[in-house]
This record gives sequence, C-alpha cells and structure tokens, in this order.
Amino acid sequence: MGPAEIPTGPYNAGVDFLTRNLTTRGDKVAFVDADGSHTYHAVAARAERLGAAFLGIGLAPGDRLALVLQDGVDFICAFLGAIRVGLTPIPLNTLLPAADYAYVLIDSGAKAALVSEPQAVTVSEGIAESGWTGALFVARGGADSLSELLKHAQTPGAPHPSRAEDVAFWLYSSGSTGRPKGAQHLHRSLPATAELFSRRVLGVREGDVLFSAGKLFFAYGLGNSLTFPMYAGATAVLFPGRVTPEAVADILGRHGVTIFCGVPTLYSAILSGAALPAAMEALRLCTSAGEAMPADVADAWTRATGTEVIDGIGSTEMLHVFVSNRPGNVRYGSTGTPVPGYEVQVVDDDGRPVRPGELGELHVRGPSLTIGYWNQPEKNAATFVDGWMRSGDKFEVSDDGVLIHRGRVDDMIKVSGLWVSPAEVEAALAAHPHVSEAAVVGIPDGVGLLKTKAFVVVRPGGEAGPALAEDLKRFVKARLLPHKYPRLIEFVDVLPRTSTGKLRRHVLRDAAVDTPARAEPRRP
Repeated sequence: MGPAEIPTGPYNAGVDFLTRNLTTRGDKVAFVDADGSHTYHAVAARAERLGAAFLGIGLAPGDRLALVLQDGVDFICAFLGAIRVGLTPIPLNTLLPAADYAYVLIDSGAKAALVSEPQAVTVSEGIAESGWTGALFVARGGADSLSELLKHAQTPGAPHPSRAEDVAFWLYSSGSTGRPKGAQHLHRSLPATAELFSRRVLGVREGDVLFSAGKLFFAYGLGNSLTFPMYAGATAVLFPGRVTPEAVADILGRHGVTIFCGVPTLYSAILSGAALPAAMEALRLCTSAGEAMPADVADAWTRATGTEVIDGIGSTEMLHVFVSNRPGNVRYGSTGTPVPGYEVQVVDDDGRPVRPGELGELHVRGPSLTIGYWNQPEKNAATFVDGWMRSGDKFEVSDDGVLIHRGRVDDMIKVSGLWVSPAEVEAALAAHPHVSEAAVVGIPDGVGLLKTKAFVVVRPGGEAGPALAEDLKRFVKARLLPHKYPRLIEFVDVLPRTSTGKLRRHVLRDAAVDTPARAEPRRP
C-alpha cells in the first residue's frame, strides 16, 4: 500500500498496523503506559499471542469481542490482535453503568469480554442483570496482566484473509439521545483517517510523541492514540486515569509530548490553573474536537503556549475528524473546511444548499463512514441517505467557504420568531474575562414562549451575582444581534457533561426555571 492510497481488496488492518513499522522501527518505543515502554516488536508479538488466545478460547472469525479496557498497551494488543484473526472487537466506555453494559453485551451478541480490573465489578453486575453467557476475562495490570487468557494461546497462525471492505470493529455511540448504537466500521476506515487527517492535515511524523485526553474507546482517542502514531511510526503516551489539568501538565512535561489532543473544556481548565508554562516546551501542535472550540479559549492557549489549536468536527459514525482548520491557517471560532477525501454539504429542511450566512444541517460522506448501526433499521434510514450521513449539526457557511458550527439541530431556539444558536451565544459569553464556561438553553415563559437562559461557570476571582449577570447581558448585546442575548443567567459551579465531555444540555433544560440570576454557584 502506497503512502497516499486507501486500501481496497485483500487487506487486514490488524496486520497492517502491527507490521508496518517492524522492518525499520521495530526497536523504537511505540507506546508508553502505566507499566513502562513498549516497542513496536513487543506490541506486535503480544498482539499476535492475544489473537491466538482468543481463538484458543473458542472464538471464531466474525465473532464479536467486547473490550472494556483502560488506556494501556493491553488495549492496543487486544484490539489489533482480534482484528488480525478476523474477530470484531467492540471497545466500550469504561465509565458506563451496569445497565448499559447489560444492554450492549446482549445487543452486540458478543461471545467474550476482556475487562480491566477496575471495571470488573460493574461489568459483572451488567452480566448478572442481562443473563449474558459469554466468557469473561479480567486484565489485572502489570506484566502478568493477561496470564489467564494467554494460557490459551497456541503458536500464532496466519492472519485472517480479510478485505478492506469487511467489517473490522464496532464503536458504540454515547447514547446521549437514547440507547447506545453500534456503528460498524470497515478495515479500510483506520488507514483512511490516518492518511487523510493525520498525515495530510496534521502532518504527524515518526518523531512525534502524542498524548490524547480522549480515551481509546472513543473514536477521537482511537485515532489520536493508536491509528495516527502507528501509521506514522510515532510514539503515544497512554494514561489510564482521569485526565485532569494537573495530569496533562505532568504528562506533557515528563514525556516531551509534541502533539496534544484535547477538548475545549480541558483547554479552558488548564488555562485557569497554574501548571501551564514549563510543561509545554516540546509542543508543536494541539487538536480539539468533541464540541466547538470557543475562539477566545483557543486564542488564549496560543498566546500562552505558542502552539495552534487545530479545531475540527468528527463523529463516531465517521470515525474521526472530517472538517478541520489547518496548521498555519487557523481561523478561531470556525470549524474549518473539509478534510481531503471527504465531501460535505450544508442544506436547509428541503435539502437545498444554504447561502452564505444562512443556517443548515451538515451532511457528510467519505471513506471512513460506517456502513450503518447494528440492528437499528429506523435509525439507519433516518441518518444515512443516498450515501450521505445527516450529522445533526447546524452550520453556517462563510462567503469564502469556511464552516462555522452553530450547535445541534435539536438545540436551536426560536426567540420572537428568530432562530438563536446556543453555541454562538455560548462563544460570546466565553469571551468575557470572568467566564470559564457557559451553556445556553431555551425555556418556556409563563405563556409558553421561549426565552434563552445561560448557565455560567465563573473563573476564579470572579464574583457570581446580579451585577455580573447584567454585565454579561450587556457584553453579549455588544457582540451579537439584540434578540440573541440571554434573558436569564444562572451561575453554577459545573456544567453537566457526558463521559465523552459533551454538554448534557437536556439536563439543563429539565432543571431550568424562570428565575433571576443566583448569587451563589450551585450544581445543576
């Protein structure tokens, strides 16, 4: 496979990613995790043994394997080792409640599950609740982490003769609008995202050291921490714990990270702390996804660190970022332009392309698009139309073709007959020096009309109360059209988010009441 090609025909992604660096970089460190450093040779050998062990416990090509694993080399080896022998690994969020594990294990038809020890109790509760009868193995950490499973390994045989168009793995959505949905991805999807975004946009190279705040079980983290470094022969740092600002500062400084892949809330939190300066010396590039990056946060990061934040949008269904800013040509406050190899269109409710300045829904297609959700015919019919995926995101297109994210389709608010984008108001609020984060929702007033209400997290040193609330209203009025300013403001100490870091706006809508600004912070 040439460096600029996306594979077709006979192709096994597990084999490709395990072997592509062995000839020239076999002794190079591929991953650093809680147990130490792991070379490309060591990762390949362990992955092949794990694949043989999966077959040794009775799994066969085509069977599904649930992975509830913390970030570490065990995840890398289990994921690629399973794909190598024709199994379908399904990485699952390590923070799910037992009921969601129960649902996914049954819905996916997984025959076995490999689980990190800290998650074993919750997964076992889900198994008991669901009556799932597959085989459960626990990864206990350390050198003997998978000894129970590896005792079933025979000598690794030939890899499964997969094709680029075959299903390789699934990723379940976060389930923020209902039950999680299993997006089925093909073997070609992994090299497609690496070639089109990692190589052609980010320019990841073998000398880079990557660290991702997004975990490996997320589409964003899977690319950042596995696909992109292995495609380029680079190194990735894997961290099993909670990614706090302090943890990020320590990891960036201790490991000489050159590319940091974060999310907007984390960038904002790091900027609010005191651990920033010395840790960033090796950084050459940062990325952001998950939700729109406020322009003022990105600009403050660049001024503090000297590195750009390459903001973009991706999804579980597309596997990684498909619209992005470009290094050396960022426009903070925008999402950028399509990644090479992807097509997008912004259309109105009748499917017609919108004019510059108008709002529409983003549709996208490209080589990493899922072939559909498992066992979800109605969702598939509503989401995938004539080869396009309806993203559910509202965008505006500038005169020069740059895309500007304006929120989710179902988050838009109509005030006095005019549409208001919560994301636009939130970005305006975030530009205020005393605002750390903001979320905007629509709530009905006494006669059933909608008003905008903002939930605001105040930066250290700011004073929550009526005076700040009035100042924020004036601040937004000076930046946006008059009907867009928040009529109500409530100060909170934290915004509710999913385990992926996305705002749980429905929680705020449910909790919102038509009250004046609170002087004391509270949790929604």
